[in-house]
Amino acid sequence: MEAKEIRQKYLEFFREKGHKVIQGASLIPENDPSVLFTTAGMHPLVPYLMGESHPAGQRLVDFQKCVRTGDIEEVGGTTHHTFFEMLGNWSLGEYFKKESLEWSWKFLTSKQWLGLDPQRLAVSVFAGDKDAPFDEESYKIWVDLGVNKKRIAKLPKSANWWGPAGETGPCGPDSEIFYWVGDADKIPESFNDDNDLWVEIWNNVFMEYNKSKVEKKEKYEFIKLAQKNVDTGMGLERITAVMQGLADDYQTELWANQISKIEELSGKKYSENKKEMRIIADHLKASTFILADERGISPSNTDQGYVVRRLIRRAIRYGKQLGITKELWTKEIAKVVINDYKDVYPELERNKKFVLEQLDREEIQFSKTLEKGLRELRKMSIGQWGEYDAISGVEIESPGMEITGQNLFLLFSTFGFPFEMSIEELDKLQNILLESGTIRKKIINEKKKEHLKKDFEKKMKQHQDLSRTASVGKFKGGLADNSEGTTRLHTTAHLLLAALRKVLNKDVQQKGSNITAERLRFDFSYDKKLTEEQKAEVESLVNEAIQKDLPVICEEMSLEDAKQAGAVGAFESKYGGRVKVYKIADGVDVFSYEICGGPHVNRLGELGRFKITKEESSSAGVRRIKAVLS
Repeated sequence: MEAKEIRQKYLEFFREKGHKVIQGASLIPENDPSVLFTTAGMHPLVPYLMGESHPAGQRLVDFQKCVRTGDIEEVGGTTHHTFFEMLGNWSLGEYFKKESLEWSWKFLTSKQWLGLDPQRLAVSVFAGDKDAPFDEESYKIWVDLGVNKKRIAKLPKSANWWGPAGETGPCGPDSEIFYWVGDADKIPESFNDDNDLWVEIWNNVFMEYNKSKVEKKEKYEFIKLAQKNVDTGMGLERITAVMQGLADDYQTELWANQISKIEELSGKKYSENKKEMRIIADHLKASTFILADERGISPSNTDQGYVVRRLIRRAIRYGKQLGITKELWTKEIAKVVINDYKDVYPELERNKKFVLEQLDREEIQFSKTLEKGLRELRKMSIGQWGEYDAISGVEIESPGMEITGQNLFLLFSTFGFPFEMSIEELDKLQNILLESGTIRKKIINEKKKEHLKKDFEKKMKQHQDLSRTASVGKFKGGLADNSEGTTRLHTTAHLLLAALRKVLNKDVQQKGSNITAERLRFDFSYDKKLTEEQKAEVESLVNEAIQKDLPVICEEMSLEDAKQAGAVGAFESKYGGRVKVYKIADGVDVFSYEICGGPHVNRLGELGRFKITKEESSSAGVRRIKAVLS
């Protein structure tokens, strides 16, 4: 069974169980700074998991494109990906554990659906801790379904607890389903999640709690939610491999064409270069989807742009290892990704030109960066070995720092020069020096390399810890906590878009937003810097609406009716057949009329005074405004 059929069967199964099919959301979270990317199908649904009513009802099903880059170093194995598709179904305060687990089991094992062998399946449940008790209910349900007790593992929070998506928000125990991908005659009687041949294929999350920070203390508490929710997720890449009897996701049709193109470009075989080709395929697929997103992300040194830059450069790095010499080759992989997925995700074809241009630009930029890094590395080698003439054509005014793991990390953090590439270049330099007689033995030997690597990794870990700490501070809050400040600024974003369309032109579209309780960051389509007069006029229009204390009225209608009525909906695809439309009007004079799923104030008088603090470029054809309320 191919991925296309699995997607459709999944939607069909849950449609029969009363679920409404909704469209997946953007990869860039709307108005939620708690994470950089949509990491799971539940992420776009956080407001509804917290109690907002969803226009499509309480039972939902979809497939969602996701990106997770927190463990990028693990990519290269058979089942790990930074980009993946998640099949998911939800209950917003209606059914709970019994229905969720029974339906999951039926979809997986019934001959009418996937027809997997129950003897190859195992499950896990939450063991309990100081925050929440053992999930005895799920355990009993699995026993009643006929699962052998030896195949039901009781695991800690690190393994069987999901969420929140950010620092705070809805979360709860989960129950995971695993499939044995090894030989049929070697299936263990008991389940051990440390055995890599047990592959997780489905996760049933029971959102019973809200994780919130204890005021004025550096700790959290887990409070029972008034609305209990079910959130499930099954990775399409993994289940497709399972259905095709493969222990390697990269051998399915979801990757085969990309791997084939990498083989063509490198002149090497996948069977002999699996890790390198998996990393290239994964990173460039993720980059293609991020670049093609309607929110206009491009490579940069901050936020989502930094992540896509890192992915592209890491792919190029492994391309060099494979011996790919073709200039501007990353776009060749992107073309394959676009062709493979364009029928499911039409935005790939729609934004193809932008994707290919950005990849070319990043390859050129990285090539220049590597030249600078190589020069610094050679300066380091002179600092290590003293002056020499063995490397012809290299003019170095003065030696650099000595070769240490810390200095190689500085080379990486400043110039993007990877550690492995530094070691390769040092080996080349040493060989030249040995052949010329300048040195008698290798100074950077295997023992030294191990020492350098440990020192480099130690520095990298310190850097990651600092970055993670900074990110927690930078991205805390957001719609996940529905704070008053966030809600006020979310409503303000509607006013800002309406004002921009009045001052600039009616074709201005929202390209993304990032809201905390303290400030609003708003990206919009426009190719010129705003003048001081334009900014002043936008501010004035927003503040006039606020001063009038206009009501914010919510209406529910079909998506088609909303369009015909003139509602603005830059991200309408995620809302499905029925949508919420928020109207802000002064009598018959409509100021803002926008499709939206987030929380809002009741009247504009609650907002305060609006002030633009900065206006700048975000990416090609996209401007960014930062603003506050006082």
